[in-house]
Amino acid sequence: MAFSAKTPRSLIKSDLPSPIHRKFRKPKFLYFSNRRKTHQISSTQPQQQLSFLNTNSLNSSDPNSHLHLLCINGKLQEALNYLDSIQELQIPLDEDTAIGMVRLCEWKKAFEEGSKVYFYVSNSSNCLSLRLGNAFLSMFVRFGKLGDAWYVFGKMLERDVFSWNVLISGYAKKGFFDEALCLYHRMLWVGFKPDVYTFPCVLRTCGAVPNLERGKEVHVHVIRFGFEADVDVINSLITMYVKCGDLPKARLLFDKMARRDRISWNAIISGYFENGEYLEGIRLFFKMREHWFDPDLMTMASVISACESLGDERLGREIHGYVIVTGMSADVSVCNSLIQMYFSLGCWETAEKVFDRMEWRDVVSWTAMISGYENNILPDKALDTYRMMELHGFVPDEITLASVLSACAYLGKLDMGIKLHELAKRTGFISYIIVANTLVDMYSKCKCIDKALEVFHSIPDKDVISWTAIILGLRLNNRCFEALIFFRQMKVSLKPNSVTLVSVLSACARIGGLMCGKEIHAYALRTGMALDGFLPNALLDMYIRCGRMGPAWNQFNSQKKDVSAWNILLTGYAQRGQGKLAVEFFNRMIKSNVSPDEITFIPLLCACSKSEMVTEGLKYFNSMELTYGVTPNLKHYACVVDLLGCAGQLEEAYEFIQEMPIKPDAAIWGALLNACRIHRQVELGEFAAQRIFESDRRSVGYYVLLCNLYANSGKWDEVAKVRKMMKDNGLVIDPGCSWVEVKGKIHAFLSGDDFHPQINEINALLEGIYEKMRLAGLGGPKCDSMDGVEISRAEIFCGHSERLAVAFGLINTVPGTPIWVTKNLYMCQSCHSTIKFISKIVRREISVRDTEEFHHFKDGICSCGDVEILGKALTNRTSERN
Repeated sequence: MAFSAKTPRSLIKSDLPSPIHRKFRKPKFLYFSNRRKTHQISSTQPQQQLSFLNTNSLNSSDPNSHLHLLCINGKLQEALNYLDSIQELQIPLDEDTAIGMVRLCEWKKAFEEGSKVYFYVSNSSNCLSLRLGNAFLSMFVRFGKLGDAWYVFGKMLERDVFSWNVLISGYAKKGFFDEALCLYHRMLWVGFKPDVYTFPCVLRTCGAVPNLERGKEVHVHVIRFGFEADVDVINSLITMYVKCGDLPKARLLFDKMARRDRISWNAIISGYFENGEYLEGIRLFFKMREHWFDPDLMTMASVISACESLGDERLGREIHGYVIVTGMSADVSVCNSLIQMYFSLGCWETAEKVFDRMEWRDVVSWTAMISGYENNILPDKALDTYRMMELHGFVPDEITLASVLSACAYLGKLDMGIKLHELAKRTGFISYIIVANTLVDMYSKCKCIDKALEVFHSIPDKDVISWTAIILGLRLNNRCFEALIFFRQMKVSLKPNSVTLVSVLSACARIGGLMCGKEIHAYALRTGMALDGFLPNALLDMYIRCGRMGPAWNQFNSQKKDVSAWNILLTGYAQRGQGKLAVEFFNRMIKSNVSPDEITFIPLLCACSKSEMVTEGLKYFNSMELTYGVTPNLKHYACVVDLLGCAGQLEEAYEFIQEMPIKPDAAIWGALLNACRIHRQVELGEFAAQRIFESDRRSVGYYVLLCNLYANSGKWDEVAKVRKMMKDNGLVIDPGCSWVEVKGKIHAFLSGDDFHPQINEINALLEGIYEKMRLAGLGGPKCDSMDGVEISRAEIFCGHSERLAVAFGLINTVPGTPIWVTKNLYMCQSCHSTIKFISKIVRREISVRDTEEFHHFKDGICSCGDVEILGKALTNRTSERN
C-alpha cells in the first residue's frame, strides 16, 4: 500500500517495534487461529458488542467456547487467567474469541488488560486480520493511545473505511487536527471512498483548526461522492462553516436543506450565537418553534446564554417562562444557565430564587452562585454560599476556588484565603493557573506580597494574567521599582495587554517615573493599544501625578473625554490647590454636556477647601442632589467638614456633623480633629478623637493629629500618653522614601540612607545649605525652638528623605534643570522651609509631590502658600484609608 510523502511527525511508523511489546514478557507458547464464525461484530454499544456470542452454540468442553462465555458475562480477570491456561496447553485461540476479549477490555476501559491481549495475539502472527485489527484500533483509540493504534494499523493485512474512520477520529479527538486531515487525504489517495461517518469527523476537524479552505475542499468531496443530501453530513458542513466564521454559507446550506432535524436547527442557531449575531439566532429559535421542532436542553442553554450576552432582561424572563412550561426547569444545566444569566443582568435575587427551587444541584450550580455574588460585588454572600456548599458535602472545583479567593481578596479575609490555599494544595487545584493567579491577587490585596511572590514563582507556565497580577500587587504594596522590573521581564516572553500597562503606569505615577511612563505610552501607540479600555485615562493620570500638566492636556485632547477623564484633570487642579481653576474646569465640563458623578465632587470640594473658597464649596455641595442627581456620601461630608474647619468655622463644622442624615465615620471626625489642631481647640478635638477611636484604632494618622493638637497647646504629658497608646497598639509607620528621576533613571532614597554611592557628596552639600540657613537667621533644619518630641515626630512622620533626593538632583544635573521629587510620606514644616531656601539660593524650580499634594518651589516661594504642612496632610491620609 502506498502512502503520501507528507507523513505526520506524531505518527509512529509501522516498521518500528510496538510500544506495547515492552510491557509484557513473551509467553512460552501461543497459538492463534484465524478461523471465523458466521456471525458479525456489532459496532454500537459496548454491551451489544459482546452480544454476538450465542450461549446456546457454545460447547463447554471447548476452551474457546468457555472463554467466550466468560467474555459474555463480563468476567475480564477470569478470562485473562483462563487465557494464560490455554496458552500453556498450546490450544489455538480463534479470532472471534480474541475479538470478544478486546471488546470486553474496551467496554471496561481496561487498557493494561487490553494491551496484554494484544501482546498475546501479536506474537502469534506478524499481521492482523481486518476484523481483529479494527477491534484493536477501536480499543486503542478509545483509550487515547494513538501510537499503539498506529502500530496496529500498520500490521493489518487489509483495511476498510471503518479502519480509516477510527484512526482519523482518534487523531481529531486528541487535537491532532493537521494529522487527522493528512490521514483523510491518504485515505483518498489509496482509493478508499469516504462514507457517511467519514465526513462529519473530517469537517469537525476543519472547524476546530479552523481552516476554511480545507473545509471548502471537503465540501467539494461531499458533492463528488454524493452525500450532499445526507442530513448528518450537511449538519457537519453547517457546523464547519460557522466555526470558520462563514455564516452566509452556513445559512445558505441550512435554507436549502430539504429535510432538517433538531441538530440542524441547533447548529445554525448556536452558530449565530458563537459569531455574535445574537438577535438573528433568537429569531431562528422562534422560527424553529414555528416549524414544530421542540428545542432540547442544548438549544435552551445556548438561547439563555444569548439573552445574557444581549443584556435583555425581558427576553430572558420570557425564555425562563418557556423553560418552566416545557418542564426543562428540572434540568440542572438549564437552571445553571438561568442563574448565570440573572447574575449577569444584575438580578441576583431572581437568581437566588432559581437556585432555591432546584431539586438537584451540582458543583456548577454552587459555583454559579458564588461567582455571581462575587461579580455583583456581594463578597459576603459569596463566602456564605461557599460555607453552605461545604456543609452540603460538595467539593469545589478550580472555578469555585478562584471565585471564593476573589471574594476573600475584596474583603481582606486573609485567614480564609490561607485555608483555601491549603485546600488547593491538597486537591491539586493549585496546578490550575486560574487558582494560582487568584491566589497572587488575594495575597497582594491582603498586604502579604512576599507570599504572593512565592505563589507567582511557583507557577510553571505564567500567562499575561499572572504577570499582571503580580505587577499590580507590587504596586498596591508600594514596591513600584520591583513592579517595573517585573514588567521588563514579562516583555521578554509575553506581550502585555492593556490591563498590564494600566498597572505599570500606576507604578510610574506613584514614584514619578515620567520617562518610564512615556516609554509605555510609546509602546501603547506602537502596538495599537493606546485607546483600549482605561489605558487613555491611565496615561492621563500618570502625566497629572508626575506634575506635567502640558502633556496631560495633550493626552486629554486626544482621547475620548468621558467623566473619568474630566475627574482626573480636576483632581490635578485640586492637588495643586488651584481652586479657581478647578471651578472653571468644572463649569467647562458641564457646558460640554458631561454629567458629573459622585467622584467629580470630591476633588472639586477639596480644591475649594485648599483655596478657602467656603461659599463656592457649600454651593456645589448643596447642588449635588438638587441639580445633578448625585446623592452625597461620607466622603463628600468629610470634604465639607474640612472646608468649614480649615476656614476656622469649627462650630458650623460640628453642627454640620450633628445634622448629617447618615452616621459620621472616623474620616469625618478626623477632618474636625485636624481643624481643631490648626485652631488649637483642645476640648472639641478631644471629643472628635474619642469618636474616632470608637471605630478606628489602627490608623496612625489620627494619633499623629492628636499628638500635634496637644503639642501645639503645650500639653506634653498628653503627647507622651498618645505615643504610648500607639506603641501598645503595635502601630508601625512606613519608612520615608523619596524618588527622583535623573536622565531617565529613577533613584530612591530612604530616610537615614547611608549606603548610597554618593552619600558623602549629598551630605556635604546639605551641610553647606544648613550653614547658609543659619547665617541667614533661619535656624537650619533643626531650630532651637523645636523640642525633642517635635523633632522626633517630624523624623518619624516625614523622614526627611526628600532632602537627599533634592541634593542628588542638584549634584547630577546641569544648573537650571528643574528637579522633580516624589515621596511616600508627607512633608514636614522643616523640610518645607529647607527646600524653599534651596530653590532660592540655587535658582531652580523644585517640585515635591507628597501623598497629598504638589509643592512647587521657585525663588523661595511654594505654590501651597505656606499653609501648615504635616497636620493637614495626615488628616487627608487617614481619610483616604477610610
